[in-house]
Amino acid sequence: MSSIINGITNAIPSLTQKYSGVPERLAKEAIAAKDRLLSQKTVPDSVPRKGHSLPPDVDQATYDAAIEELKASIGASNVEVNDKTLVDGWYMEHPNTHDAYHVVDQEEMTCSAVVYPGSTEEVQTVVKWANKHTIPVYPISMGRNLGYGGSAPRVPGSVVLDLGRRMDQVLNIDGDNASCIVEPGVSYFKLYEEIQKRNLPLWIDCPDLGGGSVLGNAIDRGVGYTPYGDHFANHCGMEIVLPDGSLLRTGLGAMPGKDGADNPCWQSFQAAYGPYVDGIFSQSNYGIVTKMGFWLMPETDHQSYMVTFPQEDDFERIVEIIKPLAQKRILGNIPQLRHVIQELAVTGKPKTHWYDGPGQMPREVIRQHAAQQPCGDVSWVFYGTQYGDRAGIESQLKLIRAEFEKIDGSRFYLPQDMPPEHYLHSRVQVCSGVPVLRELDWLNWVPNAAHLFFSPILPTKAKDARVVLDIVSRLHKKYGFDLFPTLCVAGREMHTIVNIVYDRYDPDAKQRATGIMREMIREAAAEGFGEYRTHLLFADQVAESYGWNNGALRKFNETLKDAIDENSILSPGRNGIWGKRFRGKGWEILDGDKRDILRDGIRPKL
Repeated sequence: MSSIINGITNAIPSLTQKYSGVPERLAKEAIAAKDRLLSQKTVPDSVPRKGHSLPPDVDQATYDAAIEELKASIGASNVEVNDKTLVDGWYMEHPNTHDAYHVVDQEEMTCSAVVYPGSTEEVQTVVKWANKHTIPVYPISMGRNLGYGGSAPRVPGSVVLDLGRRMDQVLNIDGDNASCIVEPGVSYFKLYEEIQKRNLPLWIDCPDLGGGSVLGNAIDRGVGYTPYGDHFANHCGMEIVLPDGSLLRTGLGAMPGKDGADNPCWQSFQAAYGPYVDGIFSQSNYGIVTKMGFWLMPETDHQSYMVTFPQEDDFERIVEIIKPLAQKRILGNIPQLRHVIQELAVTGKPKTHWYDGPGQMPREVIRQHAAQQPCGDVSWVFYGTQYGDRAGIESQLKLIRAEFEKIDGSRFYLPQDMPPEHYLHSRVQVCSGVPVLRELDWLNWVPNAAHLFFSPILPTKAKDARVVLDIVSRLHKKYGFDLFPTLCVAGREMHTIVNIVYDRYDPDAKQRATGIMREMIREAAAEGFGEYRTHLLFADQVAESYGWNNGALRKFNETLKDAIDENSILSPGRNGIWGKRFRGKGWEILDGDKRDILRDGIRPKL
């Protein structure tokens, strides 16, 4: 499976060849996606390295000796020193040495080495080694947390613990229990293909792109779009290596099964006896999850649809109509509300195809081009899916259509009303548990495209949604970015995902991307709205914004960190949680920080 651009063959590994590869059913689509991204590339694959990052407070000789010791423990082929050129790659062939979508200098947030453990026991070995030498380790599942930092360690010179390459097994699928247990290197692609191979009537729930780790996405509290869309809420049972190298199982995994087997209820009931501790291992640096159970959805009939709305000011009424439908669970899934500019972006055509002027694409230009798209000249597009038997689905759709028809000019579409290449057909697949690649296409918007996510949680209330929409609209205009808002709307809250697309080799674009993120976080927090997830460079500012009672939550997180990670070796700074070794010593990048991180880097200047 390969593509050819400018005479260069660009092979794409298949899922049968590599744990992070592409399933055969998506081979042609992957080739086309890669070709489109390469056609927008204006820089070489790599530039000469300026140097090799070392862990903090470790000299070269000490580091070299420690690395040799680790090679002797888990095998020399499973330890790679990061002294080669850095290649950003693309979504399906991303680096594990740095952030492919770097918002600072490409070399700034690099690891000193990458380690590939092959078992929970080898993870324990690495963690004990890290404590002995006080070398920070940064575990990743597959490193596809793109838009939030990818594989980059928050502390340069840390050792990346890549769990994906050698820990990539679907350990069990229980068809009767509709559950599974997976290792970190199992992608949505892999889990889906395994279920199909076994011909089981089960669905997975996947995010917009299918190449990420099932386990990794869940512990970062990612979301999908079926009724099982809250991934962490639908996990059941974890095995965790703690920062001292000891081993923990949560839920009923804490009770041995008969004759030492795994407990038969481990993937059936989430809690154990006593405090429910699973939550502290999500979005934290308190442990390394090496096994995780999930509930799977029994397959069912389904119907996806699209509703368009003509006016920008329809926004408030749309939100208020969605709210009771979601609260009463009439809406079948976690639907999306998108601005019409995304109908242009997901075609995969660059911005210059539509508009080659400076700054934001003017609204009248968006309207002009939207009018030529299947959606027509509209402002907002709603994507939903209903589930159940056919009679129930038809009854639900009748009610939903009647509610949305209260907005003048709204139009309702089924997939058969749209041409085969329209984005609605991709939503049909994602919302019925079939992982795809289509969401890559909006990355072609600018050359050398990268992106950052601004992801606040809002109440499902029109007045609150309008406040934040006005903030991000004003700041996008100020900083010259096109506004791509997506609202994942539930009955009481909305995951609001604003996507900032920038050229990662344009210093001005990177400065503007950093500036707009800082201001959006600050202004949203001033109105009481905080992010549920953020890029690792903005984690300190977001964590600081949760400041009730003089930052009680952050202090509690730090107390836990110090208690279970005495040497601060596990992912220091992840989600704004620093151990005592690093805390208050210049590593935090808080609101109002005056350093120029693109020019000066992120290490403390002591």
